Formats: sequence, structure tokens, C-alpha cells
Amino acid sequence: MKKITLVFLLFSLLMTSCSSTKNTTLKKRYSTSDKIIKNAVAYKGTRYKYGGTTKRGMDCSGLIYIAFRKENIALPRVSRVMATKGRNVSLRNVKRGDLLFFKTSRKNRINHVGLVTSVKNGRIKFIHSTTSRGVIVSSLSEKYWKRAYVKVKRVL
Repeated sequence: MKKITLVFLLFSLLMTSCSSTKNTTLKKRYSTSDKIIKNAVAYKGTRYKYGGTTKRGMDCSGLIYIAFRKENIALPRVSRVMATKGRNVSLRNVKRGDLLFFKTSRKNRINHVGLVTSVKNGRIKFIHSTTSRGVIVSSLSEKYWKRAYVKVKRVL
């Protein structure tokens, strides 16, 4: 009887030691637009600085330029030149990662850019850097941004 018990224990031990130890943790795969948005959001709260591209200060096109550059995507440094890249998209078809362009000054040219962070029930939110509040997330439904809006471009 002892012999049978011993054989059974050894067999059990052998079987459990040979069992597979597959790693069942799933790693989420992020899209390029998710990564770019994450890069931009890392600067949320950063103060505005004309020409800035660091945590010490950031302007609107600097924010977009850096967020894309961290994913090895080259964009021009100036918003009005950025607006010439990619393909035009209608506002109805806007997606996360698209760029919104605005005219916010008396000069009749594009001078501001934001990155779409979410589109839910037709509500478009975007991250950008403002002279008054630095890097923030705004809604395109806000009166000021709705009036200043010019176009959407998709560079991804």
C-alpha cells in the first residue's frame, strides 16, 4: 500500500512539474493615434510659450510637432504649414488623431492647431496649447472654437 501511495505521489509531482506555465496576461496594443494622443496629453498643464517644445513651455504647433515626432512621424513645425499636409477630412468623419486647424487672429490665415482626442456622439474634443491657459483639452462645440474652425486633416 505504501508503495502504491508513493508511486501515486511521484506521478502527481511529475505531472504538475511538467504543466505549462503560459503567461496569460494580455498586453494592450495601442494604435499610432493612441500613442500620439498619449504623448500630447503628457504635456497637459504645461504653460504656453511661443516657439516652445518642452515641459517648460509649449505652443500649439510645438505640442503637435513633438507628439508626432515621438512616434517618428515628421510634421512641419508651424501650424499653417502643417495644414498643407495629409488629406482633408469632413468634420462628420473626424477621428482620434486627426488635426483641427483654426484662424484665431485678424490675419486671414491658419494660426492654431489642435489634436483630436475623442469623438463621442458628435462631440469633438481636442488638445492644444492656448496663450491664456497653456496645454488644455477643449471642445469644438465651444462657441469660440466653432467660429474659428477652418478644417480637419488626417496625417496618419
